[in-house]
Amino acid sequence: MAEFSERNLRDAMGRFATGVTIVTTMTPEGPLGMTVNSFASVSLDPPLVLWSPARKSARFPAFEAASHFAVHVLARDQQHLAEAFAQSGNEPFSALEYTRGAGDSPLFSGCAARFECCHSAGHDGGDHLIVVGEVLRLERADVEPLLYYKGGFATISEGREDG
Repeated sequence: MAEFSERNLRDAMGRFATGVTIVTTMTPEGPLGMTVNSFASVSLDPPLVLWSPARKSARFPAFEAASHFAVHVLARDQQHLAEAFAQSGNEPFSALEYTRGAGDSPLFSGCAARFECCHSAGHDGGDHLIVVGEVLRLERADVEPLLYYKGGFATISEGREDG
């Protein structure tokens, strides 16, 4: 049995700065997205990435069933997107411009990087599902990414020390 609380674990994990992503997919009801910071590279050959949606999320069934999805690594000026897609029950697509990528997944422009993926595997991860995707296409830009650190948004320059 763990000798720490869930809050202690969350606070300790908050000391690990992560990028901020939005994962999108197309469902029979239309486009769907969620803000995610559990994103990582798995393999270069084949090109695999992972992310982990929470099982308690209302969006979970759609992402669990998705054959394709896109992961958008947000740029520092896209915090408004992260906030919009973090809200439960909120689907801001009607107010946003997007194109369609692999599997009709919605694609946003202006991101630091974007990965179009097909579902490769799903693994039990406790209260989350570990979704592995094979990268079909990618784009990257030379812009500063948006970060999440200690429970809030941050940027790389805020964490740098000169000299």
